[in-house]
Amino acid sequence: MTISVDELATKAMSLSGEARALLAEKLVESLDQESVRDIWLTEAKRRRDEVRSGQVKPIPGNDVMESVRKLLDDK
Repeated sequence: MTISVDELATKAMSLSGEARALLAEKLVESLDQESVRDIWLTEAKRRRDEVRSGQVKPIPGNDVMESVRKLLDDK
């Protein structure tokens, strides 16, 4: 029996947060380092292009940290 990626993802999403994190770690570890580097490089270029095109507006790090602190304080 073969399970599709979508079916597997749906089942994985039913796991606890801790179990999903462990699964993600194991999946990343299963990739060779060159593949991981290539994936991150592609993602970085995509994000760069979104900023350059104006599709995404960057947020200064201080503003992000302030928002995160506020979210944590509200809990």
